[in-house]
Amino acid sequence: QVQLVESGGGLVQAGGSLRLACAASGFTFGNYAMSWFRQAPGKRREVVAGISSTGDNTNYADSVKGRFTISRDNGKKTVYLQMNGLKPEDTAVYYCGAVRKWSDIRTMKNYDYWGLGTQVTVSS
Repeated sequence: QVQLVESGGGLVQAGGSLRLACAASGFTFGNYAMSWFRQAPGKRREVVAGISSTGDNTNYADSVKGRFTISRDNGKKTVYLQMNGLKPEDTAVYYCGAVRKWSDIRTMKNYDYWGLGTQVTVSS
């Protein structure tokens, strides 16, 4: 049974930090690129950051560059998102997803697996 389980969300003040984790099981984690997406109320889901299967390549949305860092530990089958300098506009449900091809990292419809999400709320 495939599972992606996000954790680490919560309520934080503007300027604060959170570290999200996504634990994978039921598939060959090291064969998949991984991403973090987010969806705010009334808005479309958008990609935040992606990392290739080996961790050699990363990609970030312009809105989070310099503040967020994606990483992965293939031995622990876990992908992380370190979020610093949080802003109220970062408030959203954050989802992790798994996709086979690095070239598809921004193509939601090509993702094979999704987690259920974790809420991040940034107060001003």
